[in-house]
Amino acid sequence: MVFYYITLNKDEEARQISRDLFAQKLAVCANWFPITCAYVWEGEICEEPEIVLIVKTQAGYRSRIESVIQSYITYTNCIAEWVPNGVNSGFQNWLNSVVPFASSSEPDSLD
Repeated sequence: MVFYYITLNKDEEARQISRDLFAQKLAVCANWFPITCAYVWEGEICEEPEIVLIVKTQAGYRSRIESVIQSYITYTNCIAEWVPNGVNSGFQNWLNSVVPFASSSEPDSLD
């Protein structure tokens, strides 16, 4: 299992991306919530609202997930992957029943 931490501008982007990932069997669950983001852009300090989308899925789908995200947005955002140390068996069983294991030929990123 892996998580993706994704930053977006709008609640609707998170909703659309999540539904697309579900339709393609690339995720089992997603959470999104508003935060405040402070960052440096072109030498200026900026602060604005942002949406964080957390996607729960199997390992090996990063390039496909990035493709889905990039089909909805054109701005620079963060897409970070992390692997939890463990997950309860009920959730893991649900994940395994919804999202197939990725083939080993899946590339790691779109880079």
